[in-house]
Amino acid sequence: MNRTSFRSAFAAYLEGFITHKRAIGYRYEVGAAILNRFDGFCSRYHGSEQTLSKEIVTHWVERRPGESTGTLGIRIGPVRQFARYLHNLGYEAYVIPDRMLPAARRYIPYIFSNTELAAFFSQTDACRYWAGNTIRHKVMPVLFRLLYCCGLRVGEATALKCKNVDLRTGVLTVYGGKFNKDRRVPMTEELTERCRALAENVHSLSDGESHFLGTSSEGRPLQRKTVYGNFRKFLWDAGISHGGMGKGPRVHDLRHTFAVHCLRRWVEEGKDLSAYLPVLKTYLGHTHFRETAYYLRLTADLYPTITAQVEKVFGQLIPRIGGDHGND
Repeated sequence: MNRTSFRSAFAAYLEGFITHKRAIGYRYEVGAAILNRFDGFCSRYHGSEQTLSKEIVTHWVERRPGESTGTLGIRIGPVRQFARYLHNLGYEAYVIPDRMLPAARRYIPYIFSNTELAAFFSQTDACRYWAGNTIRHKVMPVLFRLLYCCGLRVGEATALKCKNVDLRTGVLTVYGGKFNKDRRVPMTEELTERCRALAENVHSLSDGESHFLGTSSEGRPLQRKTVYGNFRKFLWDAGISHGGMGKGPRVHDLRHTFAVHCLRRWVEEGKDLSAYLPVLKTYLGHTHFRETAYYLRLTADLYPTITAQVEKVFGQLIPRIGGDHGND
C-alpha cells in the first residue's frame, strides 16, 4: 500500500504498522484494506484528532445496520492491533478491551469423504471454459487436485509460476508461504502427469515467470474470488451442500482433508506417527508442531476406531477441537 493511500493524522503510523506486519511474515491484505477504510473514517469524522482516542475507536466499533457479528469482529481486529502497536511505541492509544469483542465464531473444518471427493473432482473434470477464462477447463482440475493432493493453501497454488513446477522430478517449489517460508512439495506421478499435460497444452510458449495456474496462456494470475466461485459451483454440481458464508465447506478444507486423510492412512497402515508427523509438518509448511498436532485431534474425533492408537502416541499433545484454523 503506497504512502498516498492514507490521509488521516495516523497515516505514517498506519504505514509503519502494515510494514511491520508484512516484515514478520504476514501478507496482511485484508487487515490493510480494513485499516485503509479506518483511515478514511478518521479523516471524515475525526479529522482534528491527533490521538487514537476512546471516542474514535468506540465510534468505529458501533455495529452497523444488518452487520453480522463476524463482520464486526473482522473490522475490530486490525484497529485493536494498530492501537497496541501505537501503545508499544509509547503513544497514547485506546485499546479495545476483551469484553467489547464479539464472541469468536468457532468453525470446525469440513473433512470430505472419499465419495464426496470423487464427485467433486468429477465435476472439475467436466467443467468448460468461460469467456473470461478460456483455459478454465484445463486449469481447474489441476488447481483443486493440488489443493487436496499436496495440501497447498490457495495463495500458494495461485502463486506458482512455471519455473516453480519441476515436471521432470514432480516437485513443486513453494516460495513465500505463510510467514515467508519456502518449501519443496513432491507430487504423485498421476498429478505430475496432469501438470505435464497442462504445461504442454497451455505453456508451450510461456517463460518461467508465467503463472502456472493462470487465467490465460499469457499466464495472468488466478484471482481468489475466481477460485472460490468455481469451488462453490463444483460443490453444487457434485451434490455437496454448502452452509453459506462462514459455514463451509471452504476451499481451505481440502487442505484439512489432505492432512486428516494422511494421518488416517498412516494409522491404518501401522506407521510410526512419531516419525511421520514431522514429515507432515514439513510438507504442510507449518511453523509450530501444535499446528500439525491439531490434525491428530480431528483424525481421532472423525475416526473413532483409531482414536486409541492416536492418543497412545500423542495423547498429551493433541489439542481439543475449537476455534478457527482456516488459515493454518
